[in-house]
This record gives sequence, C-alpha cells and structure tokens, in this order.
Amino acid sequence: MPEKSVQEKLVPEKPVIDKRQVDALAMHRERMVQEQLAGRGITDPAVLNAFRKVPRHLFIEDGLIFQAYSDYPLPIAEGQTISQPFMVALMTQELGVRPDDTILEIGTGSGYQAAILAQLCTKVYSVERFGTIAAKTRKLLDELGYHNVMIIIGDGTAGYAQKAPYDGIIVTAAAPFIPDTLVAQLRDGGRMIIPVGGEQSQELLKVVKQGDRLQQQSLGGCRFVKLIGEHGWEK
Repeated sequence: MPEKSVQEKLVPEKPVIDKRQVDALAMHRERMVQEQLAGRGITDPAVLNAFRKVPRHLFIEDGLIFQAYSDYPLPIAEGQTISQPFMVALMTQELGVRPDDTILEIGTGSGYQAAILAQLCTKVYSVERFGTIAAKTRKLLDELGYHNVMIIIGDGTAGYAQKAPYDGIIVTAAAPFIPDTLVAQLRDGGRMIIPVGGEQSQELLKVVKQGDRLQQQSLGGCRFVKLIGEHGWEK
C-alpha cells in the first residue's frame, strides 16, 4: 500500500480553559523545565527553550490535561503513549539537533516530539502507521504553526527513503534490533536515537554512522511500546 502524506490544515477541538488555568499550566511547564529537565541533567539551552515553548497539555487526551507536566508517560489513541518529558528531552539532546538539520522521526504519535524537533531544525519528516493518529496530530501541528513537520502514513521500520539521507533519526518505539533500513537512510556522520531490546524493557542507544561502521553508546534503560513493521516486531 503506498504511503500518503497528511497535510490538510484543520483546527483541532480542545476543551476551553480559562486564563487562571492557562497561567497555572504555564507555571507547571516552567517547573517541569527547571526541575524535571535541567534538574536531571538536560543542559542544552536550545532544548530547554523548546520545552518552554511547546504546550504539552495540547498533545494529550482532554481528560488528562492537568497531568501534562508530570514526569511520566500518558496514554493516547490506539494503545500508544506520549513519552515522559525527561525521556523526550534526553533523546532530543543526545540527537544533537542543529538548525540546518533534516530529521526523520519514526512514530509520530501525539506529535509532541515532532513539535520539539520543529523548534530546533529546518525540517522534520515523521512516519506514523495509524492514519487516525496522523490526521489528529496534523490538525494540531497546523494549528500551532509547525509547518516544517511532514507526516507520512506508513511502516516506520522502512523509514522514508524519498527524503534521505537524514542528519538524524529518532525512533520513539522499541525495536528488537537496529533496522538496516534506517541505518541506510542516515547521512555519514548522522546520529540515531533508538530503544532496542525485548518487549518489556529496552536499552536506549545512540548510534553514529561512520562510513560502513556504527558507533554505539548506551544511554540507559527504558520502556517503549513496540515498533511494529516489516523490520521490527510483528503485530
């Protein structure tokens, strides 16, 4: 089945919150940046500023809006999750995003990671296997002005070869191994952040492509939903 681009500009529906609640959410967002991110070793000023700008409460389910800035993952549609803020920040910082970079994201989900990346680089291509999630996320990203994010519906384990090579690839679901398809789409010197391991727990890896070799560094343990696809887990 051919991949499709989701680019319609639609306005998302979100619950109305008053100014007092908006101010409270802004305060919680700043506290998240200072305590959960900077307080735990996130030092890149550009990354911290991106987290200050992106309203995480708009990327989660309506009933969970006031849990948005707590440091734990939250459920979204189709059995997927939005990762805890610290994990998103760690992956972003370790990816080493530069302003002129083109980044490939595998697993669009809520769009929060894509929005953070969009603050930091020129272009983000994001692959999502669920059409319903992709359409909802496209609405929100358009409403917030993140027009440098392109969402593609397809098998994330295959990447998006049409726009390769990429300066960086970030994988937001757990793979049983590092897919060769994604390595092939990395620019020489490019970086990949990917959780690799079993179904219940994984190791977060930073991979740097150096010619025909891969330099790997462990960033610690983690737990993500499975990366489903031809070059990942079966359903």
